[in-house]
Amino acid sequence: MISRGEQVLNYAILTVFAVIALYPILGMLLTALGPPGESTGFGIPSSLHFENFRDAWNQGHFSTYLRSSTIVAVSVVVASTFLSILSGYAFGTMRFRGSTVLFYVFIAGLMIPLEALVIPLYFKLRDVNLTDTYWALILPQVALSVAFGTFWMRAFFLATPRSLLEAARIDGASSWTTLWRVLVPFGRPAILTMMVLVFMWTWNEFLLALVMVASEDLRTAPLGLAFFQGQHSSQLSLLAAGSVIVATPVVLLYIFLQRHFIAGMLSGAVKG
Repeated sequence: MISRGEQVLNYAILTVFAVIALYPILGMLLTALGPPGESTGFGIPSSLHFENFRDAWNQGHFSTYLRSSTIVAVSVVVASTFLSILSGYAFGTMRFRGSTVLFYVFIAGLMIPLEALVIPLYFKLRDVNLTDTYWALILPQVALSVAFGTFWMRAFFLATPRSLLEAARIDGASSWTTLWRVLVPFGRPAILTMMVLVFMWTWNEFLLALVMVASEDLRTAPLGLAFFQGQHSSQLSLLAAGSVIVATPVVLLYIFLQRHFIAGMLSGAVKG
């Protein structure tokens, strides 16, 4: 049992870290709602200017950028989740020749930074006429996400009770049926946690879009925000409003799936 004093100390520590995490967000919101052309910082503005969001939306063409980010992020999440489940299932439940070596090949994708690959990757994609297309943003990020997803799902399948697999085999279920009818529903928190992480990383990716995309219609939200910042460097309220617009989809997704996200993280911490 935790004593009263330990509970108070725990809540005090959590409150301090919550304030540290929320303080910059509050400052950005206050700046976004401040008078145009002025910076209120962390002070409360004399009046709220919600039209800053409208002006930033129209002047920054964020509808186009958010559409591109949505197409890329959803495509990457769907493809990488499907492939990660398959590869994680193979590495976590099956034994075949070369499985250990092949798994470490996947893990190498987590160790090599994108900055070391982006230039040769650009020339490779240019040779096959894929630069300045959605494919140039989707395919590399699917490869990077599958490396993490394979590691994540393998850990989950290794921790899955063997009784589930044995019961499915006794009932005559094939490997494919066991995966999609038994293990995937059982592992929904872990899968949703992986999807949230991949979506967040894909949505925030900046370097790949900067190198691979030249057309304005294909710019993602972070890249569009950078160009918007260059055009309105002195209008802090518009910049803050644009930043809030770009960050909102990730925040909403996390709020909507926070229970599954926390359950998946705790499951991995306990079983791993």
